[in-house]
Amino acid sequence: MAGAASALFLLDIKGRVLIWRDYRGDVSAVQAERFFTKLIEKEGDPQSQDPVVYDNGVTYLFIQHNNVYLMTASRQNCNAASLLLFLHRVVDVFKHYFEVLEEESLRDNFVVVYELLDEIMDFGFPQYTEAKILSEFIKTDAYRMEVAQRPPMAVTNAVSWRSEGIRYKKNEVFLDVVESVNILVNSNGQIIRSDVVGALKMRTYLSGMPECKLGLNDRVLLEAQGRATKGKAIDLDDIKFHQCVRLARFENDRTISFIPPDGSFDLMTYRLSTQVKPLIWVEAQVERHSRSRIEIMVKARSQFKERSTATNVEIELPVPSDATNPNIRTSMGSATYAPENDALVWKIKSFPGNKEYMLRAEFGLPSITAEEAAPEEKLRSV
Repeated sequence: MAGAASALFLLDIKGRVLIWRDYRGDVSAVQAERFFTKLIEKEGDPQSQDPVVYDNGVTYLFIQHNNVYLMTASRQNCNAASLLLFLHRVVDVFKHYFEVLEEESLRDNFVVVYELLDEIMDFGFPQYTEAKILSEFIKTDAYRMEVAQRPPMAVTNAVSWRSEGIRYKKNEVFLDVVESVNILVNSNGQIIRSDVVGALKMRTYLSGMPECKLGLNDRVLLEAQGRATKGKAIDLDDIKFHQCVRLARFENDRTISFIPPDGSFDLMTYRLSTQVKPLIWVEAQVERHSRSRIEIMVKARSQFKERSTATNVEIELPVPSDATNPNIRTSMGSATYAPENDALVWKIKSFPGNKEYMLRAEFGLPSITAEEAAPEEKLRSV
């Protein structure tokens, strides 16, 4: 198991400790405050520094939110990524309780803050970081505190991400597969690298403690079952699941079995390392005329089947920072010049498959350039 945090500190913008919680008794508040103050004086703005710093046998990890720094300190070989993620979860918890996380809100609610610090970590290990669960037994208003007949099920049950007693008149589950295509193309129009980053996003409105199962056409499972994998199976890389998924079950038969949280969450994220054909291929040709005018011609061609349609397509093209007097014509959609981004933005509301559209743009160049005319440039982008 990765090393635990020794303490959690909440500091002001000058590095002074506002509130802290000691979990293991091997790091003092004075030591941490002295380190952070020295870091500010020596390095300047901590935001520009690495979030992980080792000093005098202690590893410090910190993030900033508004005028507050959240910092953990550990004398062990801790998992830095895990603790940084934990700090961001702590920010979400405080925002749930106080709406705005800043120095004043911490001072005004220090009693609740100490209660939360007692629950979100146990002996330096992250414990409860779900705001909905914490709000069941930590209230912001004292008069709302009631003596419960028994501890909330979310605290004692293994299903800490879901509260008990949830009821809906109609049980509904919504599943969206959202994928982003990343493609790197060289100046000759050849694809150097491509991959797909995807996420299974769910919205669940189910009563009780439902058991959900989801299957994928995963190549590993199909090959294990002796079934053909021609064309329809996929190789999933870098799979990450929500904590509700039973990992042992997935490793056994590749079935995603889980009791979902209530509301919206990311069930799974993944990556596909495969050659991907760009859905829309964009080719741009740039010509300079008489050192005072630049002309851009762009072709956008859809490379998917005619029965499919891409919606809300947006193509962004870089232009010189000193370009002026834009004159833009398009065969489809609308294009606008965004001088704050030095870009030309072409928007096409509906882009059917196997279609090609063109854009022509002309800009003035007031700045003086070299005497020789610049050669014709060809750019390709996706």
